[in-house]
Amino acid sequence: MFIYPLNIKSKMTMSEMEKITIENIVASTSLAEHLDLSKIALALEGSEYEPEQFPGLIYRLQEPKTAVLIFRSGKVNCTGAKNLDDVKKTIDIIIDKLKKADIEVYDSPDIIVQNIVAVYDLESNLNLTDIAMSLGLENVEYEPEQFPGLVYRVEEPKVVLLLFGSGKVVCTGAKEENEIEQAVIKVKKDLQKVGLI
Repeated sequence: MFIYPLNIKSKMTMSEMEKITIENIVASTSLAEHLDLSKIALALEGSEYEPEQFPGLIYRLQEPKTAVLIFRSGKVNCTGAKNLDDVKKTIDIIIDKLKKADIEVYDSPDIIVQNIVAVYDLESNLNLTDIAMSLGLENVEYEPEQFPGLVYRVEEPKVVLLLFGSGKVVCTGAKEENEIEQAVIKVKKDLQKVGLI
């Protein structure tokens, strides 16, 4: 079960929401109080476990195309999912495979979304220098010689937007899909207010 409010009224039109593309969801859960990673490495064919290099076990799935990191503490991180169904499906597959290998794990653990990375296209070229001066220095980082994008830290919802001259916006740090929508609405309003889109 997700710890995640899903049905929140959107202020975006359906066509605007369709322009938001989720690229990656990072979620975590706990499958047990303790896991024997050596035993799991044998049970999950193709898994990578080299404790002298990294303390967790890495297991990649082809369908859905995701990866999980499994730790001795029972904690599991899932990455690479493009939607919440794929996160749930990934965790269910891992639980099923571990149970078939007689490894005791929880039946339906809570899944917590840690980060959603999404892309949105403002469909307008952006003058990042003008935006940097207009949006206020306390929320903006823009050093074009080090990074080609402008970093815009939004306070509510607490996300980070990377704006590029092409009009592409990358949103990171969201924990819910509606936070991405809120951030996109906010940046569009902010840029419209100062006449930059």
